[in-house]
Amino acid sequence: MTEQNQTLSQKKILLFWLPLAATWIMMSTEGNFLAAIIARLAEPKYNLAAYGVAFSFALIIEAPIIMIMSASTALVRDKQSFLKLRNFTYFLNACLTGIILIVIFPSLFYFLTITLIGLPENIARLTHHAMILLIPWPAAIGYRRFFHGILIRNNLTRRVAYSTTIRMLTMATTALILFSFFELDGALVGAAALSAGVCIEALASRFMVRQLVKRLLSGKETEESGKGPLTYRSITSFYYPLALTSMIALGAHPIITFFLGQSRMAIDSLAVWPVIVSLSFILISLGLSTQEVIIALIGDKFENYKPLKKFSLALTFIVFLIMTFFVYTPVSALWLRTVSGLTIELAEFALKPLSLYIFIPAASVWLCFQRSILVAARRTGLVTVASGIEIVFIVSVLFITVQYLDFVGVIAAVTAFNVARVFSVSYLFFACRKVLRPGRLGAS
Repeated sequence: MTEQNQTLSQKKILLFWLPLAATWIMMSTEGNFLAAIIARLAEPKYNLAAYGVAFSFALIIEAPIIMIMSASTALVRDKQSFLKLRNFTYFLNACLTGIILIVIFPSLFYFLTITLIGLPENIARLTHHAMILLIPWPAAIGYRRFFHGILIRNNLTRRVAYSTTIRMLTMATTALILFSFFELDGALVGAAALSAGVCIEALASRFMVRQLVKRLLSGKETEESGKGPLTYRSITSFYYPLALTSMIALGAHPIITFFLGQSRMAIDSLAVWPVIVSLSFILISLGLSTQEVIIALIGDKFENYKPLKKFSLALTFIVFLIMTFFVYTPVSALWLRTVSGLTIELAEFALKPLSLYIFIPAASVWLCFQRSILVAARRTGLVTVASGIEIVFIVSVLFITVQYLDFVGVIAAVTAFNVARVFSVSYLFFACRKVLRPGRLGAS
């Protein structure tokens, strides 16, 4: 049963949130670990490139299912809603699996990678083989995120962290075994480890939720939300804006890469941009981990809005302090040179854009809070509008700063992100204010 106590304490929120934060932090380190493995195998340059392209393809195909955890947290209340959303999830999983099977068809895949993207033939071949190993990826992600949402709604966030720990152990063990005992290309090692980890995580999630599913299917527990029974039409109306939001967000990355390639100091910018993004994502993940917390705890009448807002504000401030400490102390040089492996010149080059990026993680935490309010209110279309505003400003600012103001590429990218985030958060401020109008949802 969801925690809906009007005197919800900060300690209760913290204990509910910590396992989800640990889950996101673990996932944020996954890519760095696999990149380190691939870098130690034969032809690391080609294999890292192939793995990166294959993973990008997988992420784009996966995008429509990413938000199913938020949907599950918000919508699954009883037997009827469980069955409806489960069938919806399975259908979407089947569609995404069909898409990845079509994409890996050789003639189409090599047209996309060699003709359109311009990959060298050897990298395209490695990418194709890696994609074949990633066939289970989208469906496994959708399956486990659906059941994770049920665990979160029922105050079992520790089980979510346990299943992700199993995923990480499986991924690392698979990668190390393939690295040590098999002569495989690095891209294949990375893809196989990813698929193995997420498939085992999906099975672990289903095992951990078995008692809740049994209780839901018994029909003995029904929550009255006052919002009526779920239908496939209502699920689609609720969910497709969330799917679009994920697709828009992921679509920003290739756009930024394109502009970086057209900018001044393009090579340096392309080299340091992934390092800046990877670093900030560790802190941004703390915000992402609050989304389902807020959806689960806020209550049908938003009676827990104030304590959750207080928690989110505190987390926003803490993330800002951590980022500030990192940027303006010797820790930044240590990370850039030792952990990320940048040369002295690139590490120095990265310091200025990193200092300009200082507000983004904190703003992202607050953005996640705003999105969660709208998801809980079932006003998901407003979330998509905010993402659309953000991508429009990213593209516009990049175009102006690169084509007309001759900015260094990575500075242009950071500037675009800052401007876009200001407008996105501002839009959501007014959207949330309207949704939370006194007397509308019981929040003041």
